[in-house]
Amino acid sequence: METRLCMVIPCYNEEEVLPTTSKMFLDELHLLVKKGKISDESRIMFVNDGSKDTTWEIIKSLSKEDEHFIGITQSRNRGHQNAVLAGLMEAKDMFDITISIDCDGQDDITAMEGMVDAFHDGCEVVYGVRSSRDTDTFFKRTTAQGFYKFLNMMGAEVVYNHADYRLISARVLEEFANFKEVNLFLRGMIPLVGFKSTSVYYERHERIAGESHYPLSKMLSLAFDGITSLSVKPIRIITWFGLLVSLLSFIGVIWAVISNLTGHTVTGWSSTLAIMCFLGGVQLVSLGVIGEYIGKIYMEVKHRPRYIISERTWNKEK
Repeated sequence: METRLCMVIPCYNEEEVLPTTSKMFLDELHLLVKKGKISDESRIMFVNDGSKDTTWEIIKSLSKEDEHFIGITQSRNRGHQNAVLAGLMEAKDMFDITISIDCDGQDDITAMEGMVDAFHDGCEVVYGVRSSRDTDTFFKRTTAQGFYKFLNMMGAEVVYNHADYRLISARVLEEFANFKEVNLFLRGMIPLVGFKSTSVYYERHERIAGESHYPLSKMLSLAFDGITSLSVKPIRIITWFGLLVSLLSFIGVIWAVISNLTGHTVTGWSSTLAIMCFLGGVQLVSLGVIGEYIGKIYMEVKHRPRYIISERTWNKEK
């Protein structure tokens, strides 16, 4: 039986780029079918993440033009990670492998062939990894590289320079479906499933059209979500830092008592104010980090659905 592939493509306000990249995805699918690497029953699934423009209308139009295009739309915008998850969970029972990739055309679509080859060689997960960041600005390149290093330092297991371009087998998705987290950080969660994996390296291009939906603020939010969802190391750092401050404070108390007994005390508001501000800042930061974890727990225990599909371009039962 030939391998059935599903390309899972999250879309949010992509009306400018979708007409162009959809043809690129279809050409790659036809090429892989022609080479006998996947079945003609393979599909390209667009996941509309509550777009405010005509993205969903374009997806529906594409599905009518070619049977290889299918689409689902979420009831509202839930974010990139939830959109990818929705597509993966929809595809896991119908296809042998999935490849998730963004809609903007920046990831090299031709790298899919190498991913499929790696799957046929026995790999269950294949990560698409950028070979360089020459197309990025100095600021973005520096912050992105720091992002991956910081995540690893904090205990989150991530593949360096890998985002959400990856191949996953249906077998892995079956196991991944048991991960019920509401706070999603897929690039750190997929490695936790295990199974044989490898990487395919590619050159990343400029965005074909439209604007990036991941500014610095969202990248920082994603990084913090990744750390707090996958590691308790920040709380441990706070604990050790608290012990260090307590030790220094204890030494300071001893020094103050000795100074008082020997008559060398000097009254001064500057040192007192500095110590109070320092300790106050440490306490507020510590409470903020702990509060973030408590907030994550609060969201998890609610068990709210991670995505809600309001419409499909095909009949799932059939």
